[in-house]
Amino acid sequence: MEGSVGEELAVGCVLSLRTTLNDEIEGQIVAYDRPSNILVIQEGSSKAGARRNVRLLKANYIKDFTFLKKAEDPLDVDKCFIDLAGLQAREDAALRQAEIEAERIGVGVTSEAQSIFDALSKTLPVHWDKTVIVVMNEVRVSSPYLPENVTGGTPAANDRVKKVLELERKRLQARNSSQV
Repeated sequence: MEGSVGEELAVGCVLSLRTTLNDEIEGQIVAYDRPSNILVIQEGSSKAGARRNVRLLKANYIKDFTFLKKAEDPLDVDKCFIDLAGLQAREDAALRQAEIEAERIGVGVTSEAQSIFDALSKTLPVHWDKTVIVVMNEVRVSSPYLPENVTGGTPAANDRVKKVLELERKRLQARNSSQV
């Protein structure tokens, strides 16, 4: 099929076409790029909220087509079928999640300190205060992150944090000795 079909491939036209591989496609032309000779075809229902597939098809691979109708402009913002509010909500949630994950990464700390933080975070609420791990907003674990570096909080909270520290240090030592 020639790239100079003109009005027959105008944006908004709904076509039924067959490719040179005998695939049958019915959809609306969303865009046509003349230099690359590529059609952007949107398949599926035009009902709001309906899922639609978008295909990029080299016009050379169209064996034949039938013009079905001229539809409304598929790129008309006022009649756009994209759930912009939903997309905005997904973006906001992804940004919040990225910020939460970024706050869990210690800046200027060793990988051992990060491993200890990660172990503590599995069972207790933790956050970084520069290079100090703060557990339950009261217990502080300072470098070099040994049980004797645990301060603040109730005796029960201190004991719990010290126990997790000891177990994590043993796990790290076992992992390091098995890698040698």
